[in-house]
Amino acid sequence: MAGGDLMRGSEGRLVYLLPTMMTAGNLIFGFLAILQILEGAMLMQQSTGTEWLHYYERSLLFILGAFICDSLDGRLARLGGQESSFGRELDSLADIVSFGVAPALLLFKIVLAELPERLGWIIACTYLAFGAFRLARFNVLASNPEQSAQLKDFTGFPIPAAAALIASITLALLNFYAEERNLGNWKYVLAGLMVFLSFMMFSGFKYPSFKSLDWRSRRPIPKILAAVVLLAAIAVTYRYSLAVLFTAYLLYGFCRPYVDKRWRPEPPEEAAED
Repeated sequence: MAGGDLMRGSEGRLVYLLPTMMTAGNLIFGFLAILQILEGAMLMQQSTGTEWLHYYERSLLFILGAFICDSLDGRLARLGGQESSFGRELDSLADIVSFGVAPALLLFKIVLAELPERLGWIIACTYLAFGAFRLARFNVLASNPEQSAQLKDFTGFPIPAAAALIASITLALLNFYAEERNLGNWKYVLAGLMVFLSFMMFSGFKYPSFKSLDWRSRRPIPKILAAVVLLAAIAVTYRYSLAVLFTAYLLYGFCRPYVDKRWRPEPPEEAAED
């Protein structure tokens, strides 16, 4: 009996620690991304080659690693029934580093620093501030029991997706313009995108959170195979496919009302009275 209690106690501690470990991984990946960005910026100033590009690529991979950890920590907490205020606050602290500071610094080092009159500083700070506002609003809603049960969708563009979108588009452009070491007029497009995402994060547009996604079905194998094929295709073409994927997710928020209306089943017609 004592051995059984010990095993159950160990499993309980493991269920509690796993979400916290994923959140810690999110924070660590974000910090590593920042280190790669700084090293890439220093090498970009000292070298005439394209070796600096690899540091920015690794920073993107670390941001994506943080994205994966962030996606898993909440799901693991819900599966183990270990959702808590502590985990929610820790998750927000990790998010502001991995998806606020890291992408703002990445874009600032690559393009925003070239903008005149400290405009790049203002844009980067705006993105970071609105990302913090978005996380604070989410925590307030999640702490309310009446509203937390309805958080099946995100209100506003999620900051992890915003970070992934910025990083992936920047990486795609860098691969096109690596030899020139200058993105030309694209730097204004990226600056505009960052401002646009700042307001989208605090907007009222609805985005699916995939919290209710359930793999349990009568035919789970086809779903798993389709997911493996999709992930393999993304891994091979990540330099460009990620930009397309996250751009589609951003645009879905604008199209969703029309898509939902089109696919929502119409109510049955009432029988006519004799």
